[in-house]
Amino acid sequence: MSQDAYHKVHIPPATKPSGCPVDHEFTPFDADYLQNPYPQLEKLTDEQPTFFSEQLGYLVLTRLEDVLEVFKNPDIFSSENVQDPVFPVCEEAQKILSAEDYNPQAVMSNRQQPDHTRIRRYTRDGFNARRMKLLEPYIRDTCETLIDNMLEKGGPTEFVSALAHPLPGQVIFRFIGFPEADDEQLIYWTANRLAFTWGKPTPEKQVEIAENMLKYWRYCRDFVALRNEQPADDLTSELLAAHKANPEDLSYREVESVIYGLSFAGHEIVSNFIALTLLNVLPRREQWEALCKDPALIPNALEEVLRADSPQTSWRRIATQDTRIGGVDIPAGTQIFVSIGAANHAPELFENPSDFDIYRENAGKHISFGHGIHFCLGARLARLEGQIAIEALARRIPSLRLVEKQELEFAPNITFRGPRKLYVEWDQ
Repeated sequence: MSQDAYHKVHIPPATKPSGCPVDHEFTPFDADYLQNPYPQLEKLTDEQPTFFSEQLGYLVLTRLEDVLEVFKNPDIFSSENVQDPVFPVCEEAQKILSAEDYNPQAVMSNRQQPDHTRIRRYTRDGFNARRMKLLEPYIRDTCETLIDNMLEKGGPTEFVSALAHPLPGQVIFRFIGFPEADDEQLIYWTANRLAFTWGKPTPEKQVEIAENMLKYWRYCRDFVALRNEQPADDLTSELLAAHKANPEDLSYREVESVIYGLSFAGHEIVSNFIALTLLNVLPRREQWEALCKDPALIPNALEEVLRADSPQTSWRRIATQDTRIGGVDIPAGTQIFVSIGAANHAPELFENPSDFDIYRENAGKHISFGHGIHFCLGARLARLEGQIAIEALARRIPSLRLVEKQELEFAPNITFRGPRKLYVEWDQ
């Protein structure tokens, strides 16, 4: 597998920095952390903001100023490892991904300068105001249809599968240009990449996911080839037009790889965002009722969800040279766990950071979409989907509430947070 591969499955041994505290217990796979990482993160920020996690093999940074320093200095703290599996991949899964035609390459989140900005410029143009305006009616119609289905079946209902998961999946597929008839197959192929890259799946599960990743890559290649011959009004066609106009600046395989990567970034994270919004707002009835009465409060409420309970709690970097961060000297090759969740609860920036408050004036100061050159291209679309979904639910089902005493389960991984299932009910 080449060095510019989208996923590098041969993981080098961790470089362990000396001269910093070593924590033998910390792991994002801890049951309490998965249920609610913030008590642990706030305690670490207060007592031990920089340390080496023995179980994870990463230097952990929880202090806001250190997290921002990493994001601001991509030449020193490279993002090349963000799409690589955290833990070793079994031989059988490696063999599957060694197929001659499986060759997606790093394009944005894990591509370094100057190529990152070159590719990002073309992709950013696809997220333009015209495209968002074209997508908005589709988002609204899809949301209304999903709510219709919920109401027709009656409660209680499992909200993730009823709305939070299908809505962003269908939206990102239409944005890319994939036909609706393929949605069910595409969702199946892309469903478990989170576990492969950021989790700790069993060898059997790795094999299953690897097979689906290969099938999805082949689908993306076939679709790009189709759009190359039959362009339409979608992101794939726009990227191909840019490639044809500037073949030396944007390669054909880079177009294929952007399409391959966008489906996950625009799906799972937004699904978690919508589900976490209900998980945080519905139990606080005064705040939910305020949103129902005044939809103008919804945008700030969504920013508070992103700050207080982000769908992305961490990201990763690797030191490209010997450097110093968080008061610790680290050698080149040190893997770094950047805690976005801890930074979003920084007490020096957010008063009473553990309190959830839809009226918080500086809620939008969070860094859940990243910071610097790798700031999330899909932030505008994610916010639009979240706002449309919550507005529709508040208008149509104001009595919506969580089913009491349900046990929540969160997917075990180091980065993305959201309930696997969330049961809701309402007055019939």
